[in-house]
Amino acid sequence: MDLTDLDKLGELFQNLQNRTVHSVSDFEKWLKDESELASALAEEQSIRYARMTCQTDDPAREKDYLLFIENVEPVAKIGFSQLDRKYLGTPARKNLPHEQYFVLDRKIENNVTLFREENVELEKEETKLSQSFQKTTGAMTVIYEGQERTMQQMGRFLEEPDRSVREKTWLLAESRRQKDRDTLNQIYDQLIALRQKIAENAGFDNYRDYIFRKKERFDYTSDDCFRYHEAVEQHIVPLIHQLDKERSQGLRVEPLRPWDLAVDPKGRPALRPFKTSSELVQGCVKVFDKVNPEFASKLRTMASMNLLDLDSRKGKAPGGYNMELSEIRLPFVFMNAVGRDGDVWTLLHEAGHAFHVFAVRDKKFPYQYRSENVPLEIAEVASQAMEIIGGEHLEGAFYTKEDAARSKREHLASIVKLLAWIATIDGFQHWIYTNPRHTREDRQDQWVKLRKRFGGAESWAGHEEFLRSQWQRQLHLFEVPFYYIEYGIAFMGALGLWTRYRKDPKAAISAYQRALALGGSKPLPELFKAADLPFDFGPRTIQPYAKELHDVLVQR
Repeated sequence: MDLTDLDKLGELFQNLQNRTVHSVSDFEKWLKDESELASALAEEQSIRYARMTCQTDDPAREKDYLLFIENVEPVAKIGFSQLDRKYLGTPARKNLPHEQYFVLDRKIENNVTLFREENVELEKEETKLSQSFQKTTGAMTVIYEGQERTMQQMGRFLEEPDRSVREKTWLLAESRRQKDRDTLNQIYDQLIALRQKIAENAGFDNYRDYIFRKKERFDYTSDDCFRYHEAVEQHIVPLIHQLDKERSQGLRVEPLRPWDLAVDPKGRPALRPFKTSSELVQGCVKVFDKVNPEFASKLRTMASMNLLDLDSRKGKAPGGYNMELSEIRLPFVFMNAVGRDGDVWTLLHEAGHAFHVFAVRDKKFPYQYRSENVPLEIAEVASQAMEIIGGEHLEGAFYTKEDAARSKREHLASIVKLLAWIATIDGFQHWIYTNPRHTREDRQDQWVKLRKRFGGAESWAGHEEFLRSQWQRQLHLFEVPFYYIEYGIAFMGALGLWTRYRKDPKAAISAYQRALALGGSKPLPELFKAADLPFDFGPRTIQPYAKELHDVLVQR
């Protein structure tokens, strides 16, 4: 049926609302049917979102997506909220098997507690503003060497050994970003105000506290996030400065500048592992064949079903993502590949998310337990672990033995920096949303303060304004607020699985698959336990990993 037909959609919700539920079997059948409706709506929205992000300059695709956001999504939110209340008020609920339904029960209670009908319209505006961010950034191009290039395509030149090329292209790209600085500031100002209002409507003083509940962070607090920040500052930032010192010496430049951070530290030509997206897929299939042939088969399936859109092009939204098509229970991967080493790691990462979708595809979980609703902290373990484990097998798939070792080392060094970037982005959002009435100048000052706390040794002298608006390139700040600490938590799990994989590959992959097969059906600590991982992201976990990374990366 046409899910944009609001009369028919309303009938589906009303039929579920009016259905008589007496027994546990009645209740489970009702849950299954509600799950089916949720899946159908989620898939329709996902398809429209994917089509739009694949071509942000196509007005018809934008119109189709916004039609769903403006007309269908509000009806669905109200409809599901009413069904959540029916769930809580059904007498048979108390007879549901506790172990099987505890997480779902907790989720629905939380949904009902937080839902405010007046927020539906605000959330619609929030989504439209996020789409404006995509449209603005997707249109960013520059002319270099006679060709129009996207920001992602310009990133390739930062890997060139010729420092003058790096500086010239960095300045060209950053100057282009500055042209939309005020536009993006305006979008973010509006988003902050909207999100604060949403929080107040739900009875919270600030959006930070609201979104922690909304994201079902039942197993950790904001104080745990601050402990992560402190642990990174204590154990990771010194390692970053050591690596930057080596880079400075290797490149024979002092001080390091922002355009010196992506080039090979020994001045070697950039790695160019593939020329076409087809070659990228073929190489990753070879990698996964060595990890587990089942994974290789799944990536082949995605390629054969056109579930991959990998090339960067004008009009395409920035970034990368995996998305579950909830009705057919298959994944779709989106990214902006331009032939760089980092693109290999991105596809390894997104494929890990895709394998999570496959892992629960045949489970009889309600929609709320499947991969789209898995806690992000374990969902990112699926992707990050596959990324790092896959990195053990680049030789023969993309590189010679020497280049594979180089790629792996550079990637581990990038993880070190990413752990600090996570603390930066997370700390920034804690400040943003607990100080919602700040000015743009305040915001930029806070960003610089955090970059000094968690950043490296590079000098931004003469380009301070570029640094002050650097946060604008992080799409999560605009589109998925407070989705970032999950990466830090997940890296603790991913590094644990990787460490185990190097000693006992079979056991590590078995643990990985056990956790993925549970979907979101268990509390977060139990999902980590299924993979034989502790649920901890404080100093006692970070310190040994920092030491291990130091031993691997720091030249002796």
